[in-house]
Amino acid sequence: MDLLDSILNAMDAPPAADERQKTLIKKQREMMERMQNKQKEELLRFRKYVEERMGRFAKDDRLCIEFQPLDKVHRSVIHEIAENGGFIAMSFGREDVDRHSVVYKKENAPSEDEVTARRNGEGWNADIAKEYAERRKDRLAQEQIDKEAATSEASSSSTSGDANGGEVKPTSNYKAKYAHLIGESAALQAARKTETNQSYGFVPSKNKKDMRSIEQTLADIQAKKRLRLQQQQEQEQVHQPEASTSTAEDP
Repeated sequence: MDLLDSILNAMDAPPAADERQKTLIKKQREMMERMQNKQKEELLRFRKYVEERMGRFAKDDRLCIEFQPLDKVHRSVIHEIAENGGFIAMSFGREDVDRHSVVYKKENAPSEDEVTARRNGEGWNADIAKEYAERRKDRLAQEQIDKEAATSEASSSSTSGDANGGEVKPTSNYKAKYAHLIGESAALQAARKTETNQSYGFVPSKNKKDMRSIEQTLADIQAKKRLRLQQQQEQEQVHQPEASTSTAEDP
């Protein structure tokens, strides 16, 4: 008997689980397996229900079908079946509250207004579509008015600048606009001109760029290599006569 066997024999055996604990563990394992099998069966039934509903949807004239609020697992089943069937599936609403899936036919994809309305929780019907169309029309009209005003202001500024000898003057006085924040005297000090520190020098960025082409750059690199090789050869030629002369002078 070696040392390891003697140590193992001297140790106490682990406490054996009693029959009650073994039975409890077995029941918990069986309960977990039943729950998992129940979830699998429920998902299979739900998948079959979704496939049948989308099959009917593909044959009728409806523009979309809307499912009840579901969790992420069931919504993923809807999205998977919709993608395989050539449909468009989108989810709207808040998670764990009212998030649901809506399936569209590809030829009747949702408009930007519908997606926005559904994301805002307003749903979608004829009245909401009309309201969003009016909003879009008003917004486009306002954008056109702002664009025309900006163009008119720019043209008037350029015209006044030409009349004043090319000098463009601002239409408003910023000092008066922000006088309640910075005061009259502070505005003059804050508006001083920023100048370059001459002690550090000033180099334009265009002077820092390498304007050479790729071919020219490669040619310059090869030329530097040849020059370096030539210098090395010249140095070797200078050292060789010195070495031969010193050898000849040795007795």
